[in-house]
Amino acid sequence: MASLVAVMQTNRSSSVFSRRNQAEAMCRRFRVLDKRALVFLSLVSMLHCALADGKTLVLLDNLNIRDTHSIFFRSLADRGFDLTFKTADDPSLSLIKYGQFLYDHLIIFSPSVEDFGGNINLETITSFIDGGGNVLVAASSDIGDPLRELGSECGIEFDEEKTAVIDHHNYDVSDPGEHTLIVADPENLLKAPTIVGKPTNKPVLFKGVGMVADPENPLVLDILTGSSTSYSFFPDRPITQYPHAVGKNTLLIAGLQARNNARVVFSGSLDFFSDAFFNSGVQKATPGSQRHERTGNMELAEALARWVFKEAGVLRVGAVAHHRVGEADPPAAYTITDLVEYSVVIEMLSEGRWVPFDGDDIQLEFVRIDPFVRTYLKKNGGKYSVQFKLPDVYGVFQFKVDYNRLGYTHLYSSTQVSVRPLQHTQYERFIASAYPYYASVFSMMAGLFLFSIVFLHMKEKEKTD
Repeated sequence: MASLVAVMQTNRSSSVFSRRNQAEAMCRRFRVLDKRALVFLSLVSMLHCALADGKTLVLLDNLNIRDTHSIFFRSLADRGFDLTFKTADDPSLSLIKYGQFLYDHLIIFSPSVEDFGGNINLETITSFIDGGGNVLVAASSDIGDPLRELGSECGIEFDEEKTAVIDHHNYDVSDPGEHTLIVADPENLLKAPTIVGKPTNKPVLFKGVGMVADPENPLVLDILTGSSTSYSFFPDRPITQYPHAVGKNTLLIAGLQARNNARVVFSGSLDFFSDAFFNSGVQKATPGSQRHERTGNMELAEALARWVFKEAGVLRVGAVAHHRVGEADPPAAYTITDLVEYSVVIEMLSEGRWVPFDGDDIQLEFVRIDPFVRTYLKKNGGKYSVQFKLPDVYGVFQFKVDYNRLGYTHLYSSTQVSVRPLQHTQYERFIASAYPYYASVFSMMAGLFLFSIVFLHMKEKEKTD
């Protein structure tokens, strides 16, 4: 009986231990699953951040534009944009709430709007741009006052309502006779692949209002200009006054990158982004012109969208390091004439990922009010570095990288350091440049010594009567 009780107690204790081991194993399994779930969720969030470029508000004249421009909107949605479509006069419109922007980007495909709905107005849109928001605007010959005023705020002046860009030499064969269906050559595009994409030989179809840029605004970009034979005027009226825009000054598409890196693109044609213009063939009406099966509108529109919504041309500064050559850590203060090494990592956003930037014109300045050293940075793997000798001047200096190139965001990095003079134990005993002074001192000492000998041993002659 006692042995039976002992066996039962042993079985009970072994079953308790087995259940405890099973529970611990299940806990460990859940911990592993939790870690995997956390890793999975973090990867999903990172992928979402890489693909989705923020919420975008799309203002339309009417919701039919969503169907007539479906290819363009579908390309944005495929790249991760969260598009919200509303009519421009919707009374529930709101761009800012409690001091925070509700959207990251704004698309205005409502050229004829006379008053925005809700709390959106010119001041709201300009505040949105001042806060770093990006705006894509498409106008037409039916342009209203709000878009014209917005263009004026950004250094762009639209022509009057009912006007259009006219070119009697570069119009499409399907033009009804007003010569307003313009064929723009690729040569008229801005020479900046970051903004307009890779070079192509496909011409662009354009039908809309003309623009001119403010010559005093250096931030305006002439993305697509008319030919030398184009001008902007009323198509159904005789020319009785000088047109608003003539020749190469006629802007078809213009851009702006503000000092806070906010980007704005103005297109004088809403049809430029339409499915009909994307899929249409194009041929100039002049005899012997080559016919293209498709226009270059789609490629140009996608490139412009990538640039204005900061999918392209975005730079950032990574790790910055500086130290004396032969050392690894930066000192508390440098000494004049030290040989130092400076390095910086510069990355560019490409298809949602940060990749090393490839540039050969990045300069470093060593500045104390004015630059004392200016030199090019050399690419070394994924970073840029350079070695140089500090000037023989002490004070508070800055390692400064100020990179501002067409199509890219403004890159700025500044690192402050102190440069002190030599300590008394660091000076050389004999300086080569002071040898003439040493020679003059010893020659004077030698001359004095000889003079003393002569003076002491010279006997005065006795005076005779």
